[in-house]
Amino acid sequence: DNWLRHIGDVANKHEARLAGLEDPQRRHARLCELNVIEQVLNVCQSTVVEDAWARGQPLTVHGWIYGLDDGLVRELGIGVTGHGRLQEAYEAALGTVTDNGGLP
Repeated sequence: DNWLRHIGDVANKHEARLAGLEDPQRRHARLCELNVIEQVLNVCQSTVVEDAWARGQPLTVHGWIYGLDDGLVRELGIGVTGHGRLQEAYEAALGTVTDNGGLP
C-alpha cells in the first residue's frame, strides 16, 4: 500500500481530469502522465535539488514517459531549471496533458 498510495493521491487530486475519460486505457494513460508530472514536482522540492539550485549548480529536472503500447519516450512538457520556475512549469505541463492520454 505504501508504494501505491501516491498513485491514489494523484488520482484523487486530478479526479476531474480523469473523470471525463470513459475509456479505461485513456484514463490509465492520463493517470500515468499526471503521475510523472507530480513526481517532477516532488523531485524539485527535495532538499538535494533545492540545495543544488541554491548553490547555482545547473540542474534541470525533466518529465518523460515511456509508452508500453508503442515503445516511445515522450516529453511531457515539464523541464524545471530552478525553484522559481517550478509552479509555472507545473501549471504549463498540466495544460499539455492531452485529452487522449497519450494514445493515438
